[in-house]
Amino acid sequence: MRTWLSLRFWFSSALSVLPAVTSTGCGGSSPGAPPGRPSAAAMATVFGTDDLFDVPVAGLTTAQRDTFASGDALFDLTLRDGDGLGPLYTRPACASCHDAGARGPGLVLKMVVVEADGITPAADQSALPFGHTVHPLMTAGATTPIGPPAADASVKVTIRLGPSILGRGYLEAISDSEIERVAAEEALRSDGIHGRVNHVTASAAPNPDTSFHAHQPGDAVIGRFGLKARISAIDEFTADALQGDMGITSPLRPTEIPNPDGLTDDLKPGIDVGIDSVNERALYVRMTAIPRRATGAAVTQGAQLFDALACSGCHTPSLKTRADYPLAPLAGIDAPIYSDLLLHDLGDALADGIVEGEAGPRDWRTAPLIGLRFNHAFLHDGRATTIADAVRGHAGAGSEANASVAAFEALSPADQQAIVQFVSTL
Repeated sequence: MRTWLSLRFWFSSALSVLPAVTSTGCGGSSPGAPPGRPSAAAMATVFGTDDLFDVPVAGLTTAQRDTFASGDALFDLTLRDGDGLGPLYTRPACASCHDAGARGPGLVLKMVVVEADGITPAADQSALPFGHTVHPLMTAGATTPIGPPAADASVKVTIRLGPSILGRGYLEAISDSEIERVAAEEALRSDGIHGRVNHVTASAAPNPDTSFHAHQPGDAVIGRFGLKARISAIDEFTADALQGDMGITSPLRPTEIPNPDGLTDDLKPGIDVGIDSVNERALYVRMTAIPRRATGAAVTQGAQLFDALACSGCHTPSLKTRADYPLAPLAGIDAPIYSDLLLHDLGDALADGIVEGEAGPRDWRTAPLIGLRFNHAFLHDGRATTIADAVRGHAGAGSEANASVAAFEALSPADQQAIVQFVSTL
């Protein structure tokens, strides 16, 4: 077990050892591009015209596109002490973990007291009185970070790399009944692939804007956001990240996280940001497009093999969205997200010991394969540096994906490469 001092050093230097994540700009036209971010023309010279990302979905109104731009600017904004940062925090901006809407470079460390097997969470978690998230950075009078107890071998520390936020509005637009339908169909499968809905309890304060939902604290809802599907709506996830990662309170999450110094406020008295600040960031995420994907015979061949190996059993190519979703371009369509939004048991090798809602220590929500070609690290902690390694990383004692991984290994090198090339277009 690392000492806390060495862990803090590791956290601060982790980005130098993890694979770099593409950090190109917004991709909008030059007049609307934020300062320092490349224009669409500049990005086209790097990726080609089909590889623009962090752009709004087609078909939005002018007002919606303006909201996208303002939300994008807030998403990128580095928050400081006077903005209410801290007193404990992990990163100072949304873009620190989702640069240009893509994955990383920021990461979060999670910790949990486990049994001797290194997986099962212990009944007694009192060694972690301030929760399961490491908060290494301090301001506003804080003097004690939140981290694992020194020299405690029973505390398991794991990495979660910030996921892409590309196309997340499509995920929110999918109806609850569609997620439940897929879970019921998977329950009848004979190949061991049995995804489960993560039923969670809404905990954020009500949002005055009920356009997208009218959740009340205590409501039973279906989780779909977060690596274990612990939150159901984008505005709630935005407020949760502001509070948990940046120490920024809002009307949806109005209190500072508990901390060893007992601080209940920061250098900005009271609630740090208003509801419009939360909702504009959330609307930016909702309106971010799925990058265009390549087509052709090679893609079709890879997609057929992807299906034959039952990869599509979890990474469902598309799900139906609600006809009444407030963003018209996302309403009543087949959303090509390559996820069933369900929890799957991926076995001991990927277990982190963390329980979130009905998600156990070995469970993970199927990662949507959106913008995957912009990633330089794969799986929840970035341990895989190639797509082929990510496929193999799904294998492990008790994993639902073992048969699919074995089938992948049995393919000819050419067919393996066809699958990799297909996934590389997503």
